[in-house]
Amino acid sequence: MRLERPNAAQLSGIGMTSQRTRDRMVTRLEEAGIQDERVLDLMAAEPRHLFLDEALAHRAYEDTALPLGQGQTLSQPYMHARMTELALASAPRPREQCRVLEVGTGSGYQTLLLARLFGQVASLERIALLHLRARQRLEWFGLDNVQLRHADGGHGWQTTARETAAQESVTLPGFDLVVVTACASHLPQALLQQLAPEGVMIVPLAEGGSDRQWLTRVRHVGDTQDIQRLEAVRFVPLLEGVIR
Repeated sequence: MRLERPNAAQLSGIGMTSQRTRDRMVTRLEEAGIQDERVLDLMAAEPRHLFLDEALAHRAYEDTALPLGQGQTLSQPYMHARMTELALASAPRPREQCRVLEVGTGSGYQTLLLARLFGQVASLERIALLHLRARQRLEWFGLDNVQLRHADGGHGWQTTARETAAQESVTLPGFDLVVVTACASHLPQALLQQLAPEGVMIVPLAEGGSDRQWLTRVRHVGDTQDIQRLEAVRFVPLLEGVIR
């Protein structure tokens, strides 16, 4: 079923989705340590509530993760802000020139934030229904720098025969940033191989032998990786395969 395009009032919000509510969210983000003004301004401006089912829209600006269905969640605002801030701080070249791969489109909200800030964004989602809904939502914003695909994100962005013939592969010369929005049990080698020189992956990683997860930054340096564990997090697991 196609999602109905929001009108101007729905975009701007009212009551628990109003600008005043968004501004309170931004104040909490600042108190939690988010410092990049570009991230704070963006999260104040974009209608996060439109990336949830209508029954949950009034909770969009709470400091909590919310269900998307299909066993997936919309991360809490802090985590979206933190991942976006890290991406900006880690970019190996001017952000307008950066190619970003997002693994786990989910609702499409993180995709929107990345697309507002970086030159080109490719995003993968393994669950067909979420992919379809995210595509419809992102169409509302008239973005021309986003490519979405229903695929197993663990394999990265696979070049199609059409792209090869047209020389349109998004993966060449590689992604400057890879942002993974689900927890991997180990460093995804296929994604590391798609990083450009000096490229950076931001990924939640499970700690071996426990249920702890750590937000991790991996910089591709020659044939090695510089790995930094940043902070404890909680994400759904990065799973293989696709759901149609």
